[in-house]
Amino acid sequence: MQLINRNFYSLVRRETARFLALYKQTVMPGLISTALYILVFGKALGKKIDAGGLEVNYTLYIIPGLIMMAVINNAYQNSSSSMMQAKFLNFLDDILITPLSGLEISFAYIVGGILRGVVTGLSIIIMCYFIAPGFEISNYFATLIYIILVSWTFSSIGVIVGVFAKSWDHIGIFTTFIFMPLTMLGGVFWSVSWLPYPWGLISKFNPVYWMVNGLRYAMLDIVDENFSFELSLIICLLFCLLFSFIASYLISKGYRIKS
Repeated sequence: MQLINRNFYSLVRRETARFLALYKQTVMPGLISTALYILVFGKALGKKIDAGGLEVNYTLYIIPGLIMMAVINNAYQNSSSSMMQAKFLNFLDDILITPLSGLEISFAYIVGGILRGVVTGLSIIIMCYFIAPGFEISNYFATLIYIILVSWTFSSIGVIVGVFAKSWDHIGIFTTFIFMPLTMLGGVFWSVSWLPYPWGLISKFNPVYWMVNGLRYAMLDIVDENFSFELSLIICLLFCLLFSFIASYLISKGYRIKS
């Protein structure tokens, strides 16, 4: 049991060291893109946008959505690229013969994605204190919980996509055609109540909408119309558990990773 734990922690350390060593490619892009969004959308365009009765100024309103967008992308990219790299360089077989279960292997990759998502999210929060005047967090604990759960969910999705992917293009396609539309309709830059029918209604069935607005409530203590914080938290937790189970099952069965 001690050997298995040591092997698990070694794999987690490898995944953590991988993205920390390449922080200029992993953490910094999220910081820079978020800062640009805040400066362009928040400070330049925000003054010209009809805020529609928001409780805070537009710059502060978009910060939780931008953090969530960065967390989603980084958590997903870390685990999916790690899985693809392991398959492409043919060292995944070496991991499979270690005394680790499929659950432990999948969770090692998932934890790596979680840590990258959390590091990115917390780094952006620290940055916002310097570039967004008046930025304050209402509930630090709830904010951290949301960042961890969302990182966990999309890191698990990254493992699943990494298992199914046959090329690097498949990972990018998923980002472009799935994550981008979900985040754009998730209320990152606007309240979904501003959207015309039926897009406002469709957005309510978008899980990213509940994640973004859940983080916005935790950070700024404001919510969209008919939003439920408890339902948002339940949705995050259910998706986290569902995709973690699928990822663990696929690796345990060796789907597309065992010859």
